Amino acid sequence: MTAEEALKQLEPEKWAKTPAHVRLHLLEEVRSNLKEHAEELARTDRNMKNRLMGEDIFGIPESMISTAVPVANTLTACIHLYESILKGKMPEPANITQVKEGIYDIEVAPLDAKDKMLSGTQKFHLRVKGKPKQVNPMDKPAGVIAVSGAGNYSSSLEMVKAMFLENCAVIHKPHKLNEETDKIWEKIFQPLIEVKVIAFCSADQGRALPKLEGLSKIYFTGSTGVAKAISDAASVPLISECGGNNPLIVVPGEREWTQKEMVHQANQVITAAKLNGGAVCGRPQTVVTSRLWPQRRVFLDALKKAIVEDTPAAGTYYPGSEDVKKSFIDNHPNAVRLSPEKGRYTNGEFVFIENVDEDSFAVKNEAFCQIMNEVALDVPANSADFLPAATDFCNSKLHGTLGCMIIIDEKTQKTYKEALDTAVSELSYGGIAVNTIPPMIFLSPLLTWGGNEEGKEFVSGIGNFGNIYNFENIEKSILYDNFMSMGHMMRINQKAFDHLAIHMTDFAINPTWMNFTRLMGGAVIDGFRDKDF
Repeated sequence: MTAEEALKQLEPEKWAKTPAHVRLHLLEEVRSNLKEHAEELARTDRNMKNRLMGEDIFGIPESMISTAVPVANTLTACIHLYESILKGKMPEPANITQVKEGIYDIEVAPLDAKDKMLSGTQKFHLRVKGKPKQVNPMDKPAGVIAVSGAGNYSSSLEMVKAMFLENCAVIHKPHKLNEETDKIWEKIFQPLIEVKVIAFCSADQGRALPKLEGLSKIYFTGSTGVAKAISDAASVPLISECGGNNPLIVVPGEREWTQKEMVHQANQVITAAKLNGGAVCGRPQTVVTSRLWPQRRVFLDALKKAIVEDTPAAGTYYPGSEDVKKSFIDNHPNAVRLSPEKGRYTNGEFVFIENVDEDSFAVKNEAFCQIMNEVALDVPANSADFLPAATDFCNSKLHGTLGCMIIIDEKTQKTYKEALDTAVSELSYGGIAVNTIPPMIFLSPLLTWGGNEEGKEFVSGIGNFGNIYNFENIEKSILYDNFMSMGHMMRINQKAFDHLAIHMTDFAINPTWMNFTRLMGGAVIDGFRDKDF
């Protein structure tokens, strides 16, 4: 279908008048369809990635997490939102605090008891410019949002957000890599197609889509160059997410980290760095350390050990990744090529580059594949000196403003609370994850996802997607967790990770207490498994 034909299928004014109870029923129907087609969706996604590599590295469970789970979580959150609307009220935040003149911090929480238990020690915050304003989605004006899907994930949860949080009809265009999964999404979203609130056009409509008359906004996930071209061609606002070189700020501890803590942090970081073969917009790429931190060498060695020995190989599949890898290696002769699982997979290779200059190629470019680099700042190994220096480096030198990860132990966090709070406020990133990974911000319907580039060069994008509480003028989302949290995602046993993925999908699609028990109980049991790769 062409973009023009898709537009003619829609009735945005009718959708804007659709009552909450009808929307609630539609959400439940779509989630039920997702349950029916989740495995087909994951299998198609897996086959595409393995075919591009010529190696069978990706499995169905991993593809379930990347396709079914994000949309299912968003559907469920919207169900809770509309249940609240039917009771005559919007969800209430846990707390609102004025940070400084014109800046407010809003703490939000999951809307369901099971989700609250599942979030464990996580704390969710929205940082808002101006007095907080919450808007019922059904009070927003009718319109049409064109959603141009990403290539790295076929899970365009922006479709759900546009319909149920922005009150708009949707045209969805898939990336060419995800044309086959988009056919399955059409089956899943059939109830919404029938009420003329969503229509799907073909992947070759990229040039035609932004030129359509009658659009209200465009949602785009992809490269900066394409986003700029869409912005130039369109006459409506563009909300875009274009990735970037995301920092991992390792705050020197007031105390020495134990061996267990060092291994835990390294495995969490590398699990994130290997997700989807490194083709994840929020993955940490540039490790920021203090050169004078006594445990710097230990931490870097722990990261390399996690790459080679403690986490299984992941597949670099995204088109163009080999050229990117060559560029990084050519510009950094000290780059080390690491081979997980003793080189079992050609596409499992991981490149690690220590001690790059602050103005180097690795700092100025996004890898979007299995590459990490380290910048060692010449500052004292204490939070009072290190955090301001790290903040300045990230804001002024690193490419992009999408996601930032900070690791800090509890004693140091308590001692230097003011320094950490200042860093979180001043870091120019759309998502800041403290003691957890930035992709968790993307996966949470409570928070927003996007760049933070007011007054900066366009790199990571303009605006942001989401937040089930429907607060406006959000500058950034902040997700906190404990330094040693049981909720950290770590892929250190393949069978355990597959079980987690399957149970997580089952619960996301069908959030019953039985599935909750299977998810939590399975995680406990699988925690005792030894390495199996």
